[in-house]
Amino acid sequence: MIQKPKGTKDILPECSYKWAYVEEKAKEILENYGFKEIRVPVFEQTELFERGVGDTTDVVQKEMYTFLDKGERSITLRPEGTAGVVRAYIENGMASLPSPIKMWYMMPMYRYENVQKGRYREFRQIGAEMIGTASYKADVELIAMADQIIKKFNIPGVTLNINSIGCPTCRKKYQEALKEFIGKNIEQYCDTCKTRFEKNPMRILDCKEKKCKELNQGAPIILDYLCEECSAHFENVKKSLEKLDIDYVIDSGIVRGLDYYTKTVFEFVSETEGYTVLAGGRYDGLVEELGGQKTEAIGFAMGEDRLIDIFEKYTTEEISCRVPDLYIASIGEVAEEEASTLALELRKNGLYVETDICARSMKASLKYADKMNAKFLMVIGEDEVNGGKANIKNMTTGEEIQTELEIERIIKNVK
Repeated sequence: MIQKPKGTKDILPECSYKWAYVEEKAKEILENYGFKEIRVPVFEQTELFERGVGDTTDVVQKEMYTFLDKGERSITLRPEGTAGVVRAYIENGMASLPSPIKMWYMMPMYRYENVQKGRYREFRQIGAEMIGTASYKADVELIAMADQIIKKFNIPGVTLNINSIGCPTCRKKYQEALKEFIGKNIEQYCDTCKTRFEKNPMRILDCKEKKCKELNQGAPIILDYLCEECSAHFENVKKSLEKLDIDYVIDSGIVRGLDYYTKTVFEFVSETEGYTVLAGGRYDGLVEELGGQKTEAIGFAMGEDRLIDIFEKYTTEEISCRVPDLYIASIGEVAEEEASTLALELRKNGLYVETDICARSMKASLKYADKMNAKFLMVIGEDEVNGGKANIKNMTTGEEIQTELEIERIIKNVK
């Protein structure tokens, strides 16, 4: 038997309605903030992610699904959403539109990484990008929107952690201090950290190796090196969150795993589950890095797989898949034809209707209607067809109502 690849999963019909519910509720919040959906290709030129995500990140160095296509071009399956969205923004001339441009997406991503709880090689993200504003108010609005999504799904024990990683100017001074600190013990770090030491020492702070984490204890923190502009920006973000009664914790260890981030970065972490549910930050240099004009931007992404896992575990909401509004059981050839005709017209009018398409006996049909949890049942034979009337039974109360075999009358009685 052929099985699904490691790190992927099937979302079966008995579960997919929960995904649809979560996606619809998230979409409502995103669109209430003025975000509009964007869809970008599942694969891009590899250079997009090397330049956009950063060639010193784990994503580019270890996790991308990269291959040569038949034209010998290097292609990569999308490992994250922001780079593709920014590429689309530049390529389609969206800079000429009124700013800021607000876009959201729900897309599968692909990373070759260790499979564990809540982490897959094919995973789905709900993301939001706001391009064309440098104001701290954009940071606050995006974090507030993310906070609303988290609260919508009643996820307990979630902490908002925030940090600022400054701009290229103040980061330069910080990286010098960081290199001085790390350089004393560089030979004890893992090979990956050694390769990052010269080019991007901040990536070393993001290393997951236990030995490297221990060596990083007591390292300089970026907040002590922020320039005046970055410091003021971060102070305004904090004050605004406090005015909105959004609790936060300053975590100077957040550097995020992608190179394009600047200034504000944030993570919503589930303390009960032990992993990050949603994360993001400002990326003021990415548009320019990918060939556009200097344009400030900010965004976030949340792992939908993790969100669903937590939502199923803690939700108190009653969510169920749609059940038939009406099941039409028929006796005889004439009634079967009438049942098919009625079902077609009722479906056109928005009702969920089932009929027998498996040549079941009447007893089996009634049993099937019960298993499907049909709300109403109608049994028709030749007499009902000729007389133009039949009984509709409420499957919950057992009450029967006589109705004419006319679409309008059936809809009225069922509704």
